[in-house]
Amino acid sequence: MQPGLWLLLAAQLAALRGSSVLQQVPVSIMVQTNQMVTMSCEVRTSPTSTRIYWLRQRQAPSPDSHHEFLAFWDPKKGIVYGQMAEQEKLTVFPGTTRSILNLTRLNPADSGVYFCMTIGNPQLTFGKGTQLTVVDVLPTTAQPTRKTTPKKRVCRFPIQVTQKAPSCGPLTLSLLVAGVLVLLVSLGVAIHLHRLRRRAQLRLLQQ
Repeated sequence: MQPGLWLLLAAQLAALRGSSVLQQVPVSIMVQTNQMVTMSCEVRTSPTSTRIYWLRQRQAPSPDSHHEFLAFWDPKKGIVYGQMAEQEKLTVFPGTTRSILNLTRLNPADSGVYFCMTIGNPQLTFGKGTQLTVVDVLPTTAQPTRKTTPKKRVCRFPIQVTQKAPSCGPLTLSLLVAGVLVLLVSLGVAIHLHRLRRRAQLRLLQQ
């Protein structure tokens, strides 16, 4: 394909939105330097051409964005690379309705949005893109800090122990009543004996 045609396709790509006809996964991915990624693009309908092209947009999509043709699979020629594609780190695996793009030995310069595309007559169909971010160190997810609530101090007052008086049960009351009766009887007997002695003394004095 002529370079001028690729420039035309790049201009159209900046203005077009992704289509659901091409199912492209993943939506986004972040990897470390020197790692490998795999992207997949599947044709959901029966287009005029099942040849799937891969392109890269190095910066955020805008009218001034520059798009690079990376590669596509040709049944006769095999992988056809673009002029700026790094062939030693890029591989395309073909299928009947699917194309897989494999990238190895990545570095931060490989970051960008990767699109798959098919050419119809005259319509161009694009995938929704895969945002690839290559970093030297993956960001760590900060653990949420737990707020510690201060413990409330509980002032405890000394407990005064009061001695309970013995309970007056029925048995205790009965014993008390019996004791009182015994004392009364004893007192009555003593008074009666005293009277008898007094009478006896009076009789002796009268004789």
